[in-house]
Parts: sequence; C-alpha cells; structure tokens
Amino acid sequence: MAFGNIPVLNMLKMKMNWHQERQKVLAENVANANTPRFRPKDLEKMDTGAMGGSAPGGAAGGLTVTHANHLSASGSPAKFSTKKTAGWEITPSGNAVVLEEQMMKVTENQMDYEAATTLYARSLSILRTALGN
Repeated sequence: MAFGNIPVLNMLKMKMNWHQERQKVLAENVANANTPRFRPKDLEKMDTGAMGGSAPGGAAGGLTVTHANHLSASGSPAKFSTKKTAGWEITPSGNAVVLEEQMMKVTENQMDYEAATTLYARSLSILRTALGN
C-alpha cells in the first residue's frame, strides 16, 4: 500500500488543503481592508460528514468518530465554499473588514495548519520506522 492510499494521511492532506485555501481567503480580506463596501469572507467549515467512511460503526480504516469535531478518514478531496461573514463593525464607506478580527482568524488558522502538518510528519515517521528505515 502506498502512503497516498492511507485514509488518515489523506484526511490530514485534505485538512491542510482546507487551511491553505482559508489562508488565501483571509489574506484577501486583509488586502481589501480599505476597499469601500467590501465584506469579509471565510470558508465554510470542513464537512467531515461528507468524508464518511465505509467501515461498520465508523470511518474508513476502522476509525470511529466519537465526537462531532473529530475528522473522518476518507481520501476524496472536497471543494471548499466561501461564505460572507458578519463583521464586528462597518465603516462609513461600507467596508466591514476589521483587521483585528482577521488577524485572530489568521493566527488560529496557522496554528491549526501547523498541528495538521506535525501530525502528518509524525505519521510518516512512524510508518518509516515500522518499515525499518
């Protein structure tokens, strides 16, 4: 089995892709902080239910989802959709981007991305160790 066919690794790659796309959307919000009538956007939360597995009682590969915030293990990449968000305030020019709010989202997104990449790297390390290299 190739590393690319392991459900947990596929799920982590999908999660990292989601965070990369979210970073692009948040950067666009910051770039348009002074654009009149610009409304900030964000990505819809990743739909882990659509990633559901085929194993009885749980996700693919024998993993069990025991909490709504747990990620399922599936390999199919999803399309991520954006949504307009309600900001904290709207300026007289109609711009609703609040830089503090956007920077908090960027920081949260970065920390979540780093956690996913750490899990991915450690999973690969464990697999390499198990294979004897």
